[in-house]
Amino acid sequence: MEIENSVSKEQLEECAKYIDYCRKETAVRLVGQTEIVDGILTALIAGGHILLEGVPGLAKTLAVRTFAEVSGLEFKRIQFTPDLLPADVTGTLIYEQNSGRFLVRKGPVFTNIVLADEINRAPAKVQSALLEAMAENQVTIGETSYRLPDPFFVLATQNPIEQEGTYKLPEAELDRFLMKIIISYPTPEEEIKIVASNGKFVDTPVRRVFSQQILANCRRAAEAITADEKILSYIVSIINVTRPDATRKNEKHSASSKGKNDILHYISFGASPRAGIALLRCAKVQALFSGRSFVLPDDVQKVAKQVLRHRLVLNYEAAADSITADDLIGKIIDLMPVP
Repeated sequence: MEIENSVSKEQLEECAKYIDYCRKETAVRLVGQTEIVDGILTALIAGGHILLEGVPGLAKTLAVRTFAEVSGLEFKRIQFTPDLLPADVTGTLIYEQNSGRFLVRKGPVFTNIVLADEINRAPAKVQSALLEAMAENQVTIGETSYRLPDPFFVLATQNPIEQEGTYKLPEAELDRFLMKIIISYPTPEEEIKIVASNGKFVDTPVRRVFSQQILANCRRAAEAITADEKILSYIVSIINVTRPDATRKNEKHSASSKGKNDILHYISFGASPRAGIALLRCAKVQALFSGRSFVLPDDVQKVAKQVLRHRLVLNYEAAADSITADDLIGKIIDLMPVP
């Protein structure tokens, strides 16, 4: 059994109450999009960053801005463009002629919630400027490192259909995102509400129902949720199946070997140990959403695609056969024995 501090029923109920408040308040402005709201809440409580991917017009930016208003946290938006410089994100040193000194001008990354809008429109050197901030919660300007505010949360958006004027995110940066959420089109019923509103939902006011203190309480409660050793083995088994070399070395002749080889046939590189940690953290938050003090396999399965889809590097055969990362993760979940 994983060693954790215990979480009381009162703590679980208190967190569930504020989580429900957030969902209801964001629904005032957002029609549908429950997956975005739950994903953002999951990543924020788990202490990670999130990548939102979807075609234009699906309210990605509106969802982030709405959540920032509901959370009460300081919020800044960075519009990523091809001519953006790293200093435009992190900050720089400015020479002051009167004093003969260099002064630090901190960039927009010094805030609680950063919206990196259309992150794939900036070149790699700008994208990599976020790496230190996302991984270590600090930024180095000149010879000095500066701590970022706590909490620090990056929400990045990208458009998957445009290729001109865009730059693919490097795998090292993708691995820094706790989750990747793919936003789909609304249902016909939801779209009728959106069209009938004539865009007026955008201006609908929302109340602040969250705070840094409430977030800290939810994080402590999530950390105290227990995960049985069988759950940890289940998570590690899922991660190991995505690694071609390790799986082929360890795989013995069994009934499941053929199914695993069918999956490995399409994977060039699998998930790192960071993915296993992310899967556990997100599964604990799912348990928190349900008001439980322990993790179930269903919690792991609910977040598996969001945690792993951007961490698998597929080969050309996957593209030729129209196989996606989500397809392979679904097969892995179906293949692995549930504890």
